[in-house]
Amino acid sequence: MLNKDDLEKIKAEIEKFFGKMTIDVKIKSLSQREETLFVNLKTEEPQILIGEKGQTMLAIQRLLRVITRRKVPEIFYIDLDINDYKKKKIEYLRETARSVADEVTLTKKEKILEPMPAYERRIIHLEIADRQDITTESIGEEPERRLVIKPYP
Repeated sequence: MLNKDDLEKIKAEIEKFFGKMTIDVKIKSLSQREETLFVNLKTEEPQILIGEKGQTMLAIQRLLRVITRRKVPEIFYIDLDINDYKKKKIEYLRETARSVADEVTLTKKEKILEPMPAYERRIIHLEIADRQDITTESIGEEPERRLVIKPYP
């Protein structure tokens, strides 16, 4: 668990990082749960920092982890969100999972979703895991790995 001094060092490093990028960013919230530090940023230029399908944001997240780990000896992970992008994306994926699952149940035909990263597939798997009328599986190889939602046999 990070102490108050560690959190201040991390916050300063994050502000310094974005200051060097000359992008105006405000730390909306900084909270921790177990070994994960959740960093939520607010900016007027989110598309630059989020990138296509969140890829730039994930790269920034990895960079921030490397930079901040040099200042703080404690082991921790960073979960970066910009303008609630991840939060909205997770809700969208959950809604998609429920909708497609209902469609598969009604039509009795499997549905293959677009390729997506592992963490997005996991959200969908978990959202409909308790349903008895359908089953899910991942097929293909990265980066074209997809999720298939099928009626239960």
